This record gives sequence, C-alpha cells and structure tokens, in this order.
Amino acid sequence: MKKLAIFGSIIVLLFVAIAVVTNLSQKQQIEGNPFGKETLDPTTIELLDDPNYQNVILPDELEDILAGEGEATVYFYASDCPYCKEATPRLVPIAEDLGIDLVQYNVKEFQQGWNDYNIESTPTIIHFENGEEVARLVGSHSDEGFTLFLEENVLD
Repeated sequence: MKKLAIFGSIIVLLFVAIAVVTNLSQKQQIEGNPFGKETLDPTTIELLDDPNYQNVILPDELEDILAGEGEATVYFYASDCPYCKEATPRLVPIAEDLGIDLVQYNVKEFQQGWNDYNIESTPTIIHFENGEEVARLVGSHSDEGFTLFLEENVLD
C-alpha cells in the first residue's frame, strides 16, 4: 500500500511539473507579443514567428482609423482556421507586391471582430474608405482571385 501511495505521489508531482514547465514556456513565447495580451491561444502562439503574420492590427487601432474616416485593408483571419493557413502564405506576398498595407486582425484572439465587422467566416478581406466598408472578399481564393480583388478595390 505504501508503494502505491509513493508511486501515485510521484505521478502527481510529474504532472504538476509538466504543467509548470508548459506554463513558463508559453509565457516566454508570448512575452512582448503584438496582441498586447497576457495569454494567447496555442494556435496563435504557433504563428508568432511566422513572417506572414506580422502586420497585426489591434481592435482599438482599427476603430481609431475608421472613426477618423480613414482607409484600411483588413485581413480577418483565425489562427486555427485551416483555410487561412492555406491562403495567408499566398495572399501576403500578393499584397506586398502590389504595395498594399494589408493589416491582419485575428478574430481568434479578438472575438468581438466577428460581430463588429459582420464576419461570417474566415478568411475575409474588407477594404474601408472614409471609415466605411466599400468591398469585401470572403473565403480562400486563387492567387488570381486575390490579385483581382485587391487591384479592383484597393488600387483604384
């Protein structure tokens, strides 16, 4: 019986140690993250070093731009969305080649974006002018589809 109690205690201590190490590792990974949050979804943590996910816009920043009747082209994505993970490595270089500042809004981290901008699915690109939505593209598209949308609606 004593052996069973000792063995059980060792197992519990191992699980506690694993939890502590995992928590510390995640805190180190998200330190100084562009989302300004103390905790992030694990799928967002995976993307922190991905060069295709570096042009982050925060909800307050976007609200300020739109309230000031500014212009923005926003890529709404979810860090756990398989369609976004397929589309982003194609879309970001296209926008860069066209000279478009495509800012990225992660609706996984900022859930209010779903309602605030009537996002039904990701990926979604919305172009705003004078603080108002003027064009929207929903879903993953071919490279040609992304290029055509950006050329026709952003580069007018």
